Amino acid sequence: MSDFSRTRRVGEQMQRELAELIQREVRDPRVGMVTVSAVEVSRDMAHAKVFVTRLDEEGMDEALKALGRAAGFLRRELGRRMRLRSIPQLHFIHDVSIARGNRLSALIDEAVASENKNADDE
Repeated sequence: MSDFSRTRRVGEQMQRELAELIQREVRDPRVGMVTVSAVEVSRDMAHAKVFVTRLDEEGMDEALKALGRAAGFLRRELGRRMRLRSIPQLHFIHDVSIARGNRLSALIDEAVASENKNADDE
């Protein structure tokens, strides 16, 4: 059980560090305003899935490519900031949960507005 909590703690620290590194150190304009929403570290600490999202979804593919190219730099910087024997390989993944949540929220708002309009008509 302590193994799972360690990977979770490492993931949380990696999330904080990566968010700061991407914001301050990555100079590629394709990255833009990327938000690191979560990091899942494998049990053997060899790989980390870094879930990212952007405000404008159109440039997400280019941002993922740019982050993939910057993965070596980001991994080296993580090694300098974190006290780990080895830094996991970084795999950047588009986090669709926020966009899905926004879409569902808009649908709920639309349904409530429609319900209110129908109640006012009666």
